[in-house]
Amino acid sequence: MIRMKAALVEKARAPLIVDEVELDDPHDGEVQVKIVASGVCHSCLHAADGSWSEIPVPIVLGDEGAGIIAKVGKGVTDLKEGDHAILSWAPSCGQCHYCVTGRPVHCEVRADKPARLADGTTRMRWRGETLYRFGTVASHSEYTTIPSSSAIKIRDDVPLTTVALIGCSVMTGVGAVLNTAQVPAGATVAIWGAGGIGLNVVQGAALAAAGEIIVVDMLDNKLEFARKFGATHTINASTTDPVETIRSLTRRGVEYAFVATGHTKAIEQAWQSLANAGTCVVIGMPGTGELVQISGRGIAGSERVLRGSFYGSARTRVDFPRMVELYRSGKLDIDGLINRKFALDDADEAYRALAAGELARGIIVN
Repeated sequence: MIRMKAALVEKARAPLIVDEVELDDPHDGEVQVKIVASGVCHSCLHAADGSWSEIPVPIVLGDEGAGIIAKVGKGVTDLKEGDHAILSWAPSCGQCHYCVTGRPVHCEVRADKPARLADGTTRMRWRGETLYRFGTVASHSEYTTIPSSSAIKIRDDVPLTTVALIGCSVMTGVGAVLNTAQVPAGATVAIWGAGGIGLNVVQGAALAAAGEIIVVDMLDNKLEFARKFGATHTINASTTDPVETIRSLTRRGVEYAFVATGHTKAIEQAWQSLANAGTCVVIGMPGTGELVQISGRGIAGSERVLRGSFYGSARTRVDFPRMVELYRSGKLDIDGLINRKFALDDADEAYRALAAGELARGIIVN
């Protein structure tokens, strides 16, 4: 067991606390990672502000990070102390139906309850009580203990303070385009939300050689970020009807619409913006209990498709190293995503800036 600092939420809608917590050593099949950097993610914000009411507290936030293997549990043969790793919030057993059929993000060997490891424990304590962990990873900390399948070994000549973002926002956004939707060259694409994930959908669309890449957001600074990463058109939905504008730009609607925000209205608008036989890919997670309304009669006749994308349909052992190589070759701009860096002690300020729409992507560096 070690004592370390971590950023945690004691109760919803309260400021983040940075305090000393206890972390158990790795059990069989687990590793302990010294965290170098951890991304500031909207999913964590939803836990902090109470939007996702099923998430228990107190909880250590952070589902996106990278670090160095510090300890290795029994039975771990593919990792050793000193290895560099990007952390994945989707551990996989490698043996269940979904793992062996190429969909490990749906691995059946997961905790039955949120914010715990597969055995139902958290291995973390604060002031003598159970401390929950966000997305398995709990990376807003100095160390974390995780299943070995959640630590994806990478080459050691790339900066962990940059490639940490591959662990969630890059994989989720780029993967939604390349893996989930498999957008063909020349296709028309619209994206709702220009946050960390939405900007990576833009990058994914550019990698796929999409034609028009239209980005919708409510903030002009976010739309400026989107243009930097490859958007050909931007729409401020606070002043302009995005559906009408998209249909005007494309004549028949877009072939692919991606929703990288949890707002249900955005999902409905994206659906309405589709051309016949188009596909709407929902990435963002609405709040607990929220519903989406679409016309039932508009499905069969139009042959439109509504589908989800979970973690960019990632196969992390394949896709994380692939994203690293795209970064090294200059085809994927991760450095440019990071417009603010924070110390762990400043985690509450990081989430204030995220909620205020000031970040393309923020990162906490230990």
